[in-house]
Amino acid sequence: MATKPPNADIDETQVRVTSRKKVAVGVPAVLHALQVSNDQMGLTRTIRTLLQVNQKGGFDCPGCAWPEEDKRHIAEFCENGAKAVAEEATIRRVTPEFFAEHSIAELRAHDDWWLGQQGRLTHPMILDEGATHYRPIAWDDALDEVAAALRGLDDPNEAVFYTSGRTSNEAAFLYQLLVRGLGTNNLPDCSNMCHESSGSALTETLGIGKGTVTIEDMHNADLLIVAGQNPGTNHPRMLSALEKAKDNGASIVAVNPLPEAGLIRYRNPQTPRGVILGGKKLADEFVQIRLGGDQALFQAIGKHLLEVEHATSGPDAGAVLDHDFIAAHTTGFAEYTAAIAAVPWRDLVAATGVPEKTLRRVAERVRTSKATIVCWAMGLTQHKHSVATLRDVVNVLLLQGNIGRPGAGVCPVRGHSNVQGDRTMGIYEKPSESFLSALDREFAFTAPRAHGHDTVEAIRAMRDGEARVFMAMGGNFISATPDTKVVEAAVRTVDLTVQVSTKLNRSHVVTGKRAIILPTLGRTDRDLRGGGEQRVTVEDSMSAVHASRGRLVPPSEDMLSEVAIVARLCGRLFGSDTRSTFEPQIEGRSAVDVDAGQPEHDGIRSDAPAVGHTSAARSERGTRPRTVPHADWAALEADYTLIRRHIAAVIPGFDDFERRIQKGRTLFLPNGPRDDRSFATSTGKAMFTANPLEYPFIPRGRLLLQTLRSHDQYNTTIYGKDDRYRGIHGGRRVILVNRKDIHQLGFQEDDIVDLVSEWRDGIERRAEEFRIVAYSTPRGNAAAYYPETNVLVPLDSTADVSGTPTSKSVIVRLERRPVGA
Repeated sequence: MATKPPNADIDETQVRVTSRKKVAVGVPAVLHALQVSNDQMGLTRTIRTLLQVNQKGGFDCPGCAWPEEDKRHIAEFCENGAKAVAEEATIRRVTPEFFAEHSIAELRAHDDWWLGQQGRLTHPMILDEGATHYRPIAWDDALDEVAAALRGLDDPNEAVFYTSGRTSNEAAFLYQLLVRGLGTNNLPDCSNMCHESSGSALTETLGIGKGTVTIEDMHNADLLIVAGQNPGTNHPRMLSALEKAKDNGASIVAVNPLPEAGLIRYRNPQTPRGVILGGKKLADEFVQIRLGGDQALFQAIGKHLLEVEHATSGPDAGAVLDHDFIAAHTTGFAEYTAAIAAVPWRDLVAATGVPEKTLRRVAERVRTSKATIVCWAMGLTQHKHSVATLRDVVNVLLLQGNIGRPGAGVCPVRGHSNVQGDRTMGIYEKPSESFLSALDREFAFTAPRAHGHDTVEAIRAMRDGEARVFMAMGGNFISATPDTKVVEAAVRTVDLTVQVSTKLNRSHVVTGKRAIILPTLGRTDRDLRGGGEQRVTVEDSMSAVHASRGRLVPPSEDMLSEVAIVARLCGRLFGSDTRSTFEPQIEGRSAVDVDAGQPEHDGIRSDAPAVGHTSAARSERGTRPRTVPHADWAALEADYTLIRRHIAAVIPGFDDFERRIQKGRTLFLPNGPRDDRSFATSTGKAMFTANPLEYPFIPRGRLLLQTLRSHDQYNTTIYGKDDRYRGIHGGRRVILVNRKDIHQLGFQEDDIVDLVSEWRDGIERRAEEFRIVAYSTPRGNAAAYYPETNVLVPLDSTADVSGTPTSKSVIVRLERRPVGA
């Protein structure tokens, strides 16, 4: 029997600290996952639901984006995946009666854990301007309100459309079409805050903003470097792939400021070795690097390889580097080697905090490896110099030809289960001309070309009064973004905020002047539409696309899917009865002329009239009045196969889409570097780059803070208040600090302090009442959980090139709490 939702927040003053774990998963993880699932779903629903996770005829886990092998285990989920499923498949409900009982002020006083634990949203709700409570609203009326607000804008760029990473390909494709049909590219998404640095660096150097490896490559690598990543908590199924690689003879180097249990020893609960024989040691080497020192590590590896190459003579001369690959497939090698030669070893040691002999020992592992993969996550992407760091990761791999051959390549490990797919579908504020041209041809309109706002720019636009409507397709924008107080103040200035959501979170209680909640189906819910059962598709971290079909009865009878919500909004906004007054020209012809003579596609009427923006709605950024996309929105809502036909027509690699996902099959998207060593860069080759060495400077008496997840959370979704691998129980407001730093700064363990961030703007940002916990961190480095510490990350402190918030390098000072405060 599932438990009832909590009535009160957890008292975090009773936090308990024990020793950290040195082994991950095993039977305790299974038992904990089952306990959480039973509490949320009950026993029968738990068994029925978990057996469908990541199965070919079931639904894709709403947690991380780690890929599945073709042959699936009967229990193809991890502990945190089970928690994610339980959160969504819970039998707890948030009904209109709940909102009548709780005022918006009361809800705002609770934290994200309490809000999320209340259950699934069941009915559209609206918060009127000045109201104290949300009230129920009919679906048609709610969608009319949203459409009216969008039509009432003076400029389409006054609207911002956010997307989380769990939206399906079909919903994401329609969503970006809606946004571009309005006339803007304001499509910020969670990628802007996590792997944007990866996309920026990889697109520049390899010509594709994605990884270049498959799950089979992981199994067959000779060396795996796992840097700035904690797979035991964030991507637990990755541990099985690492175990298989170890069984095949691979070595693993873990690079992280904190020792993480998952990379020390893994107990696979699906094998006798994992259950009764103590599991498998994974990392052969743990490099405890200083925050922000990863670029120096990879420069040190490159420097060692070049020095050994230069020093080797006789029969082994020239054996370190892959000269044939470098000559045939790369540019910039001479400039890179000159830049690396000029970097002193003492600077590399200072930046990493790692002795030169250790750096050279790791580099020797790279030198002798037959095939190397580098995996990374947020630890590398959320620094000011993250893009430069990742360019240097690519440099090391290029030296030995470790791109485009089995068991080798780059592996950025994505978080949300379809965050990569959303970007593939066009959720991007800076779309390519080829994508927009294909979209124009398919839907007989002209999409806007001017770049839109990313996440940080969207916050600035709201703060500065330049945005009047904010709509989020999933996620928890308030809690996910940096500089929390600035974000909350910015959102409150907006005329209308719209949240398409499955669960209650802080973004529903910190709102614009008016707010609408549109409850939607989750990944686990059966989607009956158009007289049939619909399925959606998702893309994993390795460019593999597969189908997902929910199996559970939805939380309420009239629940709409994300596809249905967007399709109905498109119908209201674009209609089909009135020709636009303005017909934009494409190379001297109108959009209608361009489409003339093209065959009619199912789900789109090429002759459908459109409703355009009037001259009063011309964009200040230079966009001009345009026609809107032509489509039979009702048909697309009723049959998702029609959406997939449009996807196939617009996006390369999706040809014969429907057949290729039948019977649980996986569609592998084209990947030039991986498939045939082709590189769509500015030079047509993979690019070595020369990057000046950068690393953070920590002032005396200060600490460099990284924000991170606990084991009981997934991004901003908090499952509980424990982090058992790190030995933290019953609370999240803790800061992990090296014991020597605690004493040097004049504090004691268990002292309660405020964290105050310091940045060049001179503004004081404060996170209150954190308990000091002694932990094995590098000197001068500290760690604390987000979203509680997002308030400390300055909005304008972003990575060069990518604009990603620098959540892994925040300068803070500790202030003792006054007695009795």
